[in-house]
Amino acid sequence: MKLPIVRFARDNSGFGKVLRERIEEYFSKTGKTKSGGFQMYLKTTLMLSLYFVPWALFTFAGVEGTWFWVAEVAMGFGLAGIGLNVMHDGNHNAYSKKSWVNKMMGRTVDLVGGNAEMWMIQHNVLHHTFTNIDGLDEDIDPASVLRFNPNKPLYKIHRFQHIYAWFLYSLMTIFWMLPKDWMSLARYHKKDLIKTTGRTTKGLLFHMASTKAVYFTYSLVLPLIFSGLSWYVVVLGWMVMHGVAGFLMAIIFQPAHVMEHNSFPQVGEDGLNLDSTRLEHQLQSSANFGVNNKLLSYLCGGLNFQIEHHLFPNICHVHYKALSEIVKTTAEEFGLPYRADMTFKDALRLHTKTLKNLGRVAPSSSII
Repeated sequence: MKLPIVRFARDNSGFGKVLRERIEEYFSKTGKTKSGGFQMYLKTTLMLSLYFVPWALFTFAGVEGTWFWVAEVAMGFGLAGIGLNVMHDGNHNAYSKKSWVNKMMGRTVDLVGGNAEMWMIQHNVLHHTFTNIDGLDEDIDPASVLRFNPNKPLYKIHRFQHIYAWFLYSLMTIFWMLPKDWMSLARYHKKDLIKTTGRTTKGLLFHMASTKAVYFTYSLVLPLIFSGLSWYVVVLGWMVMHGVAGFLMAIIFQPAHVMEHNSFPQVGEDGLNLDSTRLEHQLQSSANFGVNNKLLSYLCGGLNFQIEHHLFPNICHVHYKALSEIVKTTAEEFGLPYRADMTFKDALRLHTKTLKNLGRVAPSSSII
């Protein structure tokens, strides 16, 4: 099963060339490297500590009662922080100039129950290459209970998705830890996408089984043995931790793309011919928010600068704020959209409105 062909337009305007030259000029003049440097190592230490220190406290130090639940919530923030800040840049080869460091940091997703190869196929290969393109970008193609783009069938239950979506968002990493990676492995094997990782399906199967066994051993089995807590408290705590992490990650990723002003092209039987170039398409299908909120930018790994991330995924997120000024100026010069005027609150509000509108009947739609 091969992916349909998507053809982007040629860069006749010169936008891409000018933008790349200006970005290169920025790094040349400032003397900065495109990687993260010391501040990334410091942030990594913080996020890993936020995850593993609370785990050690209730597993081996007898923390219980209210403090147990505080520890689980803290772990949720730590898990989200690892996903948004550490493994994300590592798997984009943006964390460091050294490939082995990038690989090690990308593997932190395996450490917390996921799988780097499955993530890179879905995110690097499909989402970044075919952003918001129906049938190719799996980020806008969740279970049918959610309708993220206008090309999908409309069901009666979607009328309430702007309400129940937030609960489903909190289940994101639980679904990820349990069936998702296995389902993805089977699906990507059929689509012949495993080869993009340089691994074999059998090799990945064994690797995933091993790393997930390690994950569930330390996250559930060890607390059950050593914490002295009841089994249902440990399991419920694990679910709370993932609920916090899933919700936090979803409210960063979803407002970046599932917005009513973004583009959602649809692939036909003969593929898709776009009028926009690859870089122009990223401007049309992505949005920034909360760009002046320094705390938000720090905690979410700069992913509130989603436009800059999609234009230059191999540049560390610590540079996005500075690059955004260059991208904005260049986009405006070429008459291209640059959506970056929303606060975080505005983005969540518009995302909610978008979900609500996608759950309603459009003039040419019919409810199934």
